Amino acid sequence: MPTNSEAADGNKRGASSSLVEVHGIDFIPHEERHGRPFDLFWVWMGSNVNYLSFTFGGLLILIGLSVWEAIIVTLLGNLWWIAVGWLSVSGPASGTPSVTVMRSMFGIRGNRVFGAGQGLVIGLFYEVINITVATFATLALFELVGFPIPPHAGWILLLAIAFLSYILSVYGYDAIVKASPYLSATLAIAFIVLGFFVIGSADFTFTPEPLGTKDHWAALLLGYAIVASGPLSWGTGADYSRYLPENTSKTAVAWWTALGGLIPTLFISIIGILAATAIDMTDPQLTIQEIVPPWFTPIFLGIVIIGCITNNAVVAYSAGLSAQGLGLKAPRVLMVLITAVIATGASYWLTFLSPGFLDTMEYALELTVTVLGPLIAIYSVDIILRRNRYNGIALNDERPGSPFWYSNGWFWPGVIAQIVGTTAAVLMANTTLYMGPIAQALGGADLSAIVAPILAAALYALLWYSSKPFADPKLRPGGAHDLQESTTQATEHNNRLEEH
Repeated sequence: MPTNSEAADGNKRGASSSLVEVHGIDFIPHEERHGRPFDLFWVWMGSNVNYLSFTFGGLLILIGLSVWEAIIVTLLGNLWWIAVGWLSVSGPASGTPSVTVMRSMFGIRGNRVFGAGQGLVIGLFYEVINITVATFATLALFELVGFPIPPHAGWILLLAIAFLSYILSVYGYDAIVKASPYLSATLAIAFIVLGFFVIGSADFTFTPEPLGTKDHWAALLLGYAIVASGPLSWGTGADYSRYLPENTSKTAVAWWTALGGLIPTLFISIIGILAATAIDMTDPQLTIQEIVPPWFTPIFLGIVIIGCITNNAVVAYSAGLSAQGLGLKAPRVLMVLITAVIATGASYWLTFLSPGFLDTMEYALELTVTVLGPLIAIYSVDIILRRNRYNGIALNDERPGSPFWYSNGWFWPGVIAQIVGTTAAVLMANTTLYMGPIAQALGGADLSAIVAPILAAALYALLWYSSKPFADPKLRPGGAHDLQESTTQATEHNNRLEEH
């Protein structure tokens, strides 16, 4: 029989890693808030100590940049992690994930398209890529150690990878938070060892083929867009900060989130840049053997596998929340499982039936910056305009006439700004699959990650002030839904949730 103090402590934890988390996009009551801002560092580090940053670094050399140019572009592109950290401050303020907060900028119905819809599609893309890449790396690892997997049995391996990818997502927030430090440390140590081998083999006198002035600037801007696409894919900062107490320091939340993504991404990208001076980075899983001892090659493949699984755990968790944000009345766990089935099926097709299509999917992901750049810019500005005052209960009220119903469920300032920003980004983009007309006119220069977010942010601020969304008392911070009423409603809501 637990004591009163033990029971109270259990209520504060809310989502224990020994139990499946019951919360989804709903408001987290104040008595269930727990944790420290520093916990966010490990969550974001664990999801970003991965192979993708290594390949991005190598890609910068492949497009014609020098080592120092590639390092500077990597630093500038990863400054977007500051914006990701800024988005995280809305979690403790609202007690809800990002997909719920976005209802303030798109409306209840509009958010199902521009917040939840976009987030789910992009999340599924990343889930598929992670499972597929991890499966290929695992097949290579078994072959390397002398136990090749027969073609007809490869699907068993893929299912095992998928299971490991989703187990933390199913258990939820606390499981991810508690596992992140161990996964982060393991991957970080392995990458540090890799760094020693890379530095020992790097050609510090490396000089790329000279480019003309126009092509040189185009390569610099393209490199920036490639690097920026990494942090811009994380418009879900509030998902992992919403359990923190409401009075948590905004500065601490923002910086620990930003540093958790920035430090590993920057370090691993620089390793990739240096590696590209010594090996062909078009397929580093094979060529890495040229600069590391034989015993480290299996460890490198292990880095790829564990990094994909860790990244997928966080991606799938947010994708499940996005699926709930579509308006489907289903538990978070069910949504995670549904996305898992879809992503696993697609991964099987890519791995065993159409492996060449994997490259096409990876190239298609380059276009996500055209959607996510404007989205993160709008989200960042909304936090400033509302002074980070979000009412989690009001945001969860989806009834017509509710505070964030706006105009028949749509908030046109956000919708218009997103459409205009994305359109501008598409016209300016230069990717492997597609080059926009503006990029063509500029000789391949990709301005999508620079101009489009600025345009979307400025337009949203202008339209927001013109619409005066706080004219309705229910929308004003501290208005009709005050703190006590919010807490009471949240308690009633969560009691019903637990009964179901």
